[in-house]
Amino acid sequence: MTSATLDPAGYGARPRDSRQSGRAWRAARVTVLSEFYERGRVASTLFMLSTRAALTYWLWHALYASTTSSAGLNVRQATTYAMLGVFYIAFRTVNRWAARDTMVQLMLEGTIAYWFLRPVSPRRYYAIRASGDLAYGTGWAVLAYCVCLAGGLVEPPVSTRAGLATLASLALGLVILYYLKLLIDLACFWTTVNFQLMIMYEIVQNVLAGALVPLWFFPAWFTSFDRLLPFQGTLNVPLSLYIGRTPVSQLGGDLAVQAIWIVVLALLSTLVWRRAAERVTVLGG
Repeated sequence: MTSATLDPAGYGARPRDSRQSGRAWRAARVTVLSEFYERGRVASTLFMLSTRAALTYWLWHALYASTTSSAGLNVRQATTYAMLGVFYIAFRTVNRWAARDTMVQLMLEGTIAYWFLRPVSPRRYYAIRASGDLAYGTGWAVLAYCVCLAGGLVEPPVSTRAGLATLASLALGLVILYYLKLLIDLACFWTTVNFQLMIMYEIVQNVLAGALVPLWFFPAWFTSFDRLLPFQGTLNVPLSLYIGRTPVSQLGGDLAVQAIWIVVLALLSTLVWRRAAERVTVLGG
């Protein structure tokens, strides 16, 4: 029996030709196909998204029942922020657990080694699958947004410029989310099981991003500190631009913070990928 330690650079084998490289992107379809082959998962996603949206709408209207303005926002603005937050979470609705395709499951089964033996590098394969997840989640989010916008449950952006600024900030925020989730998954190479770390990440992400409670209800020192972290840029920044709480003139500074964090997280993930590859050894005869 011989042993071969995988590429320590963390990139794995390279695609042999352009056709093989193009075929690698077919892996992005796995997410959508696995969901639609099991109709129950689609129905449950629709039910949970509709329920969350309805409860959020009723909750914020109840909170504003005795006042017309709170923290400088009226009920329409606050409800729109909260509803868009629900739709934003739809970007993360894909559950790979049923398909046994989470990194922690692959680590427990030992099949993570196949990622390093494919013609496609593990980093690229992970990015492709994440792209498929994002595309699927985007479909749900856009559908829910269009239905609620047509029904008058959410407000349109305060201006065309605010709408474009929201899209720009949202795009960078999704990249930040990708790298944060990647780092949590890569922790499996050292912990094998990352359940507790994932729970901690979800709590921190939801609080500091303003998903549970809008950040304008927190003290000024908290929001000022949070602005320097990557989390606020994933949710609060784009949604605040959308409802007009943050002026478009402030966009440059917010985008700069987001861009800096993307560079930092990208460099960190590259380093962690290299260290992870050094920990994987494949035995064969």
